[in-house]
Amino acid sequence: MPRPIRNLAAAGLVGALLAGAAVVPASAAPTTIGGGIATVSHRTSPLERLRVDRVPTPKLDWYKCYDYAECATVDLPLDYDQPKGETTEIAVLRVKARDQKRKIGSLFVNPGGPGGSSTSFALAAPYVFGDEVLDRFDIVGVDPRGVGAGEQLRCFRSVKEQTRAYEGANVAFPYTKAEEKAYVAAAIRIGKGCSTTGKPLSGAMSTAEVARDMDVLRRAVGDKLLSYVGFSYGSVLGQYYANMFPDRVRAVAIDGVLDPTAWLGAGAAGNLGQEDRMRSAQGAYLALREILKRCKTAGVDACPLASGDPAALFELVAKRLKAKPLVLEDPDLGEYTFTYADFVAIIAGSLYGPYGYMDVAYLTEELLVLTDPSAAGAARTQARTSLLQRAERAREEVRAYDFPYENGLETFLGVDCTDANHPKDAASWAARAAKADKRDPYFGRYWTWVTAPCARDTWTVRDEDRFTGPFDRRTVNPVLVVGNYWDPATNYRGAVASATLLPNSRLLSSDNWGHTAYGTSACATGAIDAYLLRLTLPKKGTVCHGDIQPFEELPESAAAVRVDTSKEDLAAKGAPRRGAPKQLPPVVVPMPGIGALMAR
Repeated sequence: MPRPIRNLAAAGLVGALLAGAAVVPASAAPTTIGGGIATVSHRTSPLERLRVDRVPTPKLDWYKCYDYAECATVDLPLDYDQPKGETTEIAVLRVKARDQKRKIGSLFVNPGGPGGSSTSFALAAPYVFGDEVLDRFDIVGVDPRGVGAGEQLRCFRSVKEQTRAYEGANVAFPYTKAEEKAYVAAAIRIGKGCSTTGKPLSGAMSTAEVARDMDVLRRAVGDKLLSYVGFSYGSVLGQYYANMFPDRVRAVAIDGVLDPTAWLGAGAAGNLGQEDRMRSAQGAYLALREILKRCKTAGVDACPLASGDPAALFELVAKRLKAKPLVLEDPDLGEYTFTYADFVAIIAGSLYGPYGYMDVAYLTEELLVLTDPSAAGAARTQARTSLLQRAERAREEVRAYDFPYENGLETFLGVDCTDANHPKDAASWAARAAKADKRDPYFGRYWTWVTAPCARDTWTVRDEDRFTGPFDRRTVNPVLVVGNYWDPATNYRGAVASATLLPNSRLLSSDNWGHTAYGTSACATGAIDAYLLRLTLPKKGTVCHGDIQPFEELPESAAAVRVDTSKEDLAAKGAPRRGAPKQLPPVVVPMPGIGALMAR
């Protein structure tokens, strides 16, 4: 599902893997690229043309911001069927191309979520994208409605009211009957708050509205065709735009891909839970299982769990924590309780990065010691210290949810609950989660409970102008679909399904670890950059190799740190020099507690 990568080893392969094609400037008239054979694309529907084209092109009053960027805000129609009615403020940020004379146009970006800030991603772009991309494109971030620096969605009148509503949802996911009951009650309060106090914005946050905003702003920056790259949930936005405005696409690259039909859940599928349709938990479990398998092969020098059966030892920790949470006393933290849900949530979050296998091995090893009453000595002391350090980091993250009003969960729900079809009764999530956990161990509950506030009887606000397909439009230029075999959030099968749906698309596969593929190798990064710059597509069947592989020696050039998206920190550092090492793009990463509901 939705839901923050490195450079590398196969640089010499890029030229062999990529077929040539000419650059199509963003300002050029629509031209179909496809091996020299012209094909007929679908056109934007008359209704969508009417909605967006009658909105006057906004004049963006750019001003310098955050050291090396430019910012602007614009008021756009809350309802595109009422272009002169209520508006909502949208924030825009750009980092200008370093070579303005050779500029192709603007590259719009989205980091996923839903609820991730595109303006923060655009500001971080110089740390992520290749130098040629930064030379040739203005990088533009448009914060989705209710998100980031624009008008904020608030489902409650105060932080105090919000905090009380969230009580019961302050676990990674509920496991006991008492936790499930409290969680359902919190989900109902949250859904009802967003459906009442959150209106009218909560009913105007569907992905279709963001795609319409992006099309109007495409005009505002002077581009006749859109160039876009979206990660995780950003793949949904990319696909919605491509299908709503197929003749306005220059380049749409989507990485960490969600199947839009599974996301939506049309017809009878709407009575299934979204996780039943999307199977994020399956992706996470496949990744975990493969790591444990490679652990045994690597041996005990590389992986401490290899002293036994790694899968059995992982399950032993899970069983012990299910039976009895681990309680540690610390003079600074006080009493710290570590539950089965905490264990699963940390592993799920760790799998988002290429070093996730380290947590699988060493956290499991630490917990084997700490949950064994007979264990003592230096090993127990070391394991206890490590776990308490994790606890302190988690508490620091939780503290961030106090003042000011934090709406991350609400923006996630504002999109998902309005976009997609969900089952009727929030109380049914407990049985759905238990079934999902049997199907995809450990992670079924974790991913199922995310959408509990979206139950139709709870989340009652609707967007009558949401997009429900079709998702098989032929775009004027090809779409690049990038899928990772071991993605723990956006199951690889979502990329396969999306590429099958889009008739003018190309699937690029990767065996990297973590969520999304960009930055994981010279092959994946080079292929995406070449597509964005020159509309060059990788050869059919290309599979890129990730630099970082579990329990193998790391290449010196591997990038493995996700970029910091704090605007204040980025401004303080300033733009990186040309040729500086790259970092992984930002994605919305799961956090313990309420934050676990925000990850996809």
